[in-house]
Amino acid sequence: MIFKKLKIKNIILKNRIIVSPMCQYSAQNGCPSDWHFSHLGKLVNTGAGMVMIESTAVNNSGKITHADLCLSNDNQEKKFKKLKTYLNNINKTPIGIQISHAGRKGSSFIPWVKLNTPLTKKNKSWQTFAPSSIKRTKGWPIPKALKKNEIFNIIKDFKNTAVRAKRIGFECLEIHMAHGYLLHQFLSPISNLRKDEFGNDLINRMSFSLKISKEVRKIWPKNKILGARITATDHMPGGISLKDSIFLVKKLKEIGFDYVCVSSGGILPKTNLKFKKGFRKNFSKRIKKETSMITRVSGLINDLNLANKIIKENSADLIAMGRTFLSDPMWIYKAAKKSKNKKIIPPQYIRGF
Repeated sequence: MIFKKLKIKNIILKNRIIVSPMCQYSAQNGCPSDWHFSHLGKLVNTGAGMVMIESTAVNNSGKITHADLCLSNDNQEKKFKKLKTYLNNINKTPIGIQISHAGRKGSSFIPWVKLNTPLTKKNKSWQTFAPSSIKRTKGWPIPKALKKNEIFNIIKDFKNTAVRAKRIGFECLEIHMAHGYLLHQFLSPISNLRKDEFGNDLINRMSFSLKISKEVRKIWPKNKILGARITATDHMPGGISLKDSIFLVKKLKEIGFDYVCVSSGGILPKTNLKFKKGFRKNFSKRIKKETSMITRVSGLINDLNLANKIIKENSADLIAMGRTFLSDPMWIYKAAKKSKNKKIIPPQYIRGF
């Protein structure tokens, strides 16, 4: 099942496996570095149906760390264009980009330097923003609650980044509304205590994300893929529920989105999330059934039988895998051999299988 093609708009995915966006914290002034060329060059040779470039900030304050990718100026656009051309010269695997704003989760140390730790002034910390002045967790700074004019400026920043992504020629654009970043912060009642048109109830909490979505839809090519990564549930009392996320997906479908990637958790560093293989597949199945939206799902799916089962049972249309490809870039070709689908193995590699 995972080796069945899927056409979304004019883009043909040769199979149902998508390489997840994985932050590398290796950018230089927001630009892709030599590391990205090497890292992504390997990933386009994994045989996946599409490769997603990591979460890319729409402005400087939207970064997680100083070493995040950012696509907000001409120099960054030029370097991304060079990267896209390089990847296309390797093969014709469709390339997507995920765009985001970290909100109160920003101004952090690179994870392998200090995990889940905010920067200090000595380390060039910056002012973070959120829907409300609520700390991410103990030991983190209080973010500044965004004023309405600042909210509208960020909407413009998302549109600006989308325009640049269009010019670069990406086949897919994904708006990040999950993992505790700014759009998720607005969507969740845990982090959004506003009393204006951007808070107070579900409709208002969705307003920021939907305004961004409408602006991006206006400019993103109709023949290319547009999607969002969403939070199915916060795994917290009083947080986003599955019913809330279904409502959001229906609104995104009305706007003209092509798919959603179903994630969960992340609004706080620790939630009630329980990890097990394929732990989000039931969320994805319900969202797919209730909305008829194309869904992609992630969550410890690194087993061929499980991946096939998820597709076969209509729990999702696409499988997102990340860490698996870091440890075993040949995973798809090994799975193809098991499934007697050797024809998808590149002729250059066939001697190894």
